[in-house]
Amino acid sequence: MYQINATDISKLRKITGAGMMDCKNALIEAEGDYDKAIEVIRKKGQAVANKRADRIAGEGVVLAKVTEDNKFGAIIALNCETDFVAKNDNFVAFTESILDAAIKNNPENLESLKQIKINNTSIENLVTDKIAAIGEKIELSYFEKITADKVVTYIHPGNKLASIIGFNKNNAELTVCKDIAMQVAAMNPVAIDIKDIPQNVVDKEIEIGKEQARLEGKPENMVEKIAMGKLNKFYKESTLLNQDFIKDSKKTVKQYLNEADKDLTVTAFKRCSLNI
Repeated sequence: MYQINATDISKLRKITGAGMMDCKNALIEAEGDYDKAIEVIRKKGQAVANKRADRIAGEGVVLAKVTEDNKFGAIIALNCETDFVAKNDNFVAFTESILDAAIKNNPENLESLKQIKINNTSIENLVTDKIAAIGEKIELSYFEKITADKVVTYIHPGNKLASIIGFNKNNAELTVCKDIAMQVAAMNPVAIDIKDIPQNVVDKEIEIGKEQARLEGKPENMVEKIAMGKLNKFYKESTLLNQDFIKDSKKTVKQYLNEADKDLTVTAFKRCSLNI
């Protein structure tokens, strides 16, 4: 029987993040072969994942970060089952390591991010290892990125909500940019401006408005007008530049930006939220 020691266990724990007894048992099963022991732990993680596939991973961590030159930013969400795990420092640090890899490698999409390697192990396999270590369903569920002249992030306290936002000027005042990033997080716009809303969304809103008017018993000759009024309300509530500014509802976001710099505008934004 293979005789293990604390050094062997510590090394395997560092590689996989698995618990001490899991590492000990894996090394015994693999007769001291680290690669085989890692595979044993990974299979256990996959088995746990399969058993918990129908569980809801509604908790987790949402983080965002930008490069040192502030021209590229990314946002990710790592889900788990319980708030207890989500608040664990090691789980937050694990999420940060994935975000750092995203910032460094600029993957094309979520699936590409999962294939990036950290210390010679793919993020996808690291997540499986974390499942084995924690015993909960864990899922890397969200990744988006922005490239712009200036990218700014906002992370709401508690790591459940974050936003990234791009601007057209690299010398834009940081306080102003942060305010708009917070606006995106708080008000959840669907587009930057009216022209950016897809036509199918506009058509759907008009149909909803018409149906609501009819259900309220409005005359048919008024239905179209009422629907357009509801559409204009949708534009104001759901397009970033036309929303009321959260710090001063007497002005729109567009007016706030124009006061700060008449040439400053938003080029892109992304928002991710858990349980908010």
